[in-house]
Amino acid sequence: MIKRILTHSFSLMNIDLVKLDSRWNYNNVISPYHRIYYIMSGEGEISHFEKKLKLEAGYLYIIPSFTLCNLSCDHFLEQYFVQFFEETSDGKSLFASSRSIFRVKADPVDVLNFERLRLINPRRGINRSDDPKIYEKDIYYKEYQELNMQQNTTQFLETQGILLQLVARFTSPEIMVQREREHIPVKILDTISYIVMNLHSPLPVRSLAERIHLNSEYFSRLFDQYTGSRPLAYITEKRIERAQYLIMTSRAKQTEIAKMTGFESLSHFSRTFKKITGMSPKAYGKYFS
Repeated sequence: MIKRILTHSFSLMNIDLVKLDSRWNYNNVISPYHRIYYIMSGEGEISHFEKKLKLEAGYLYIIPSFTLCNLSCDHFLEQYFVQFFEETSDGKSLFASSRSIFRVKADPVDVLNFERLRLINPRRGINRSDDPKIYEKDIYYKEYQELNMQQNTTQFLETQGILLQLVARFTSPEIMVQREREHIPVKILDTISYIVMNLHSPLPVRSLAERIHLNSEYFSRLFDQYTGSRPLAYITEKRIERAQYLIMTSRAKQTEIAKMTGFESLSHFSRTFKKITGMSPKAYGKYFS
């Protein structure tokens, strides 16, 4: 009998209840983590290209990771917010095919979950500017990682459970656009984990196949079957995602980022980055700085 297990876990960054005004007005926000809002009172707006959602009391909203959006409030907005990273065993985000903004009508339990999450994770608000470009720096991420490591087992499990409940509110068929996946073989899961941990190193398909004692061509077909991508395309996608994260959160130079993400030269890195994102690394950094 095949057992179904959780393949997604979350790493808490921030949780708080805040009151905002017209100063909460930011354009072209893109983050490597998910955000969920619960609106207590007041009004605001989030937009993603042509899609606009009014922030209003009694609703939950999600902005998945790497989703470009604008945030605004004209007068007053009171909201709970939680920001958290997603970690997956197969390297695919729950929202990989649904990079947009969504809202659902809140249930009473949602408010209780936010209240409880804030209670068991004190002092996890944004104690600086509420401008993402200020608090989205690698040094701040490390602070939150250290706080997560200080959680006891009870706090850790309860935090995971609440985040799973909140994310589950946005996994209806109307929102999620993803194909049902077959049970992924252990060898493919092991390869995905190896790739993600070694993006800075050469990752030839032949070597990946030899690691798990498979023929290169058969390995490539099997990998494609369970991930939807050939190995080289998958590796490139993950390298560029890592590069986007580094550009937005660190002060590393392009040459350093190219090396950290496994590109043999700066020119190769720049060409690939532009092909996938539509912008050069330099333009990307300026656009989101």
